[in-house]
Amino acid sequence: MSPKKPKFYLTTPIYYTNGLPHIGHTYTTVVADTIRRYKRMRGYEVVMTTGTDEHGVNVERAAKKAGISETTFVAKMAAEWRALWDELGLTADEFVRTTDLHHVRTVQWLFRLCRENGYVYKGHYTGQYCIYDNAFVNDAKPGDSCPDCGRPTETVTEENYFFKLSAFQKPLLDFYKKNPEFIQPESRRNEIVSFVESGLKDLSITRTTVRWGIPVPGEEPHVFYVWFDALTAYLSAVGGPEFEKRGMWPADLHLVGKDIIRFHTVYWPAFLMAAMQPVPKQVWAHGWFLMDAAKMSKSKGNVVLPRPIANMLGMDALRYFLLREVVFGQDGNFSYDALVTRYNSDLANGLGNLASRTAALIEKNFGGTIPKATEPRPQDEALASEVETAIGEALESYEHLSFARALETIWGVIGSADKYLTREQPWALGNSAEERSRKATILWTTAELLRIVTVLAHPVLPASTAKVWSLLGLPGSVEAVELDGLRWGQLAPEKQLGPIQSLFPRVDKSEAIERIEAMA
Repeated sequence: MSPKKPKFYLTTPIYYTNGLPHIGHTYTTVVADTIRRYKRMRGYEVVMTTGTDEHGVNVERAAKKAGISETTFVAKMAAEWRALWDELGLTADEFVRTTDLHHVRTVQWLFRLCRENGYVYKGHYTGQYCIYDNAFVNDAKPGDSCPDCGRPTETVTEENYFFKLSAFQKPLLDFYKKNPEFIQPESRRNEIVSFVESGLKDLSITRTTVRWGIPVPGEEPHVFYVWFDALTAYLSAVGGPEFEKRGMWPADLHLVGKDIIRFHTVYWPAFLMAAMQPVPKQVWAHGWFLMDAAKMSKSKGNVVLPRPIANMLGMDALRYFLLREVVFGQDGNFSYDALVTRYNSDLANGLGNLASRTAALIEKNFGGTIPKATEPRPQDEALASEVETAIGEALESYEHLSFARALETIWGVIGSADKYLTREQPWALGNSAEERSRKATILWTTAELLRIVTVLAHPVLPASTAKVWSLLGLPGSVEAVELDGLRWGQLAPEKQLGPIQSLFPRVDKSEAIERIEAMA
């Protein structure tokens, strides 16, 4: 890690390899990628980790059904996940697989520390187990369904190693009190505090009825329970037992869906406390995108896939919709109708129109060279002041993961630019020295606003903002701009525009939806 830059380590969940990514997985990964881009523009050295959780009975069964070995099955699935993330522009800095040898060693190391410190013991367990969620269901009876996924549980009796989770009720509550920002949003924090206050039961962390898993050294046929295995991947991705050499641990942010927050805010910190290792700084649980008020799942047949949307509208359109449509942390409804409506109104008619309109006016009136502003009028200064205020507001919103609010602020500036052009009407001005000077000021002002909007929107719209940056003829890359130094007045005049290109061509809603559904 660079000694000059502060570090920021964030993770997505380690996704289970029982199918390809849908919008739910994509949402979390888009959020992580947006934060990574934002933090780098704020001067941080950032590492983002994602990966695949490849053990458990579901993988055993899926591999058997496919007629191939578990090793072959998980290698194929991991390659497909990685390829899709790359295709969608969501390439992580670290992609960890729970079958990786360095991860296996990290899990075994963490277990050894917990055991040496007196927090692991051997016992027997009989209970109802959900193979789909890889979890025992507390207080369930034979025949009961899993309360999370609604599918039938199975009765399992086996010798296990147990983790003394009950010993961590007070340490966890003390930790939550000392670190009130650890669990976000606050509604989830209250939920977890209430859960821990009600008492914690010791946790089974190995299995003997499952064959496909990381072995407990010297204790065969025990293999590690999926959560002790999968959660540890966050640590193994940045050095495992030698994490101090890499300098990225503890994680600054774990991004998770609300359905797995308990594992990340109760089990995971308890495991690390037992091993006397640093605990992550924050866990953020986001809501779900729902279809007809129901969570998306393969079994319900209501899964939305990202690739058809990206192929039809571009990945930036999907990124924008996911982050603008719903307040981060809350549930939101997904519909193709809302997606295409946002695309046409905000992207085609908003940013896309402003960029092409500004470039066309500069091309027509100044031969494609950015003019020099002279003698700004009060209305020009008022717009500049609005933009300066928006810079601070957008950065503050990004900092608190309020993506919808940040985008609302940025698009408010775009709306002001449209009104400014309509009011000032540079196309109606003639070619006298005075009118040409006024035209130059209006168009420089609009181009400068577009430059700032481009920088602020880049974490969310990386591909399209790179095109606008090129359109403005600006040097370097937009991702290299330091957000802390972003100010009004930095656009140098007399620079030649790049080639004009369509950013977000308008689409017919019905036709676009039909084509997306046909590709799904």
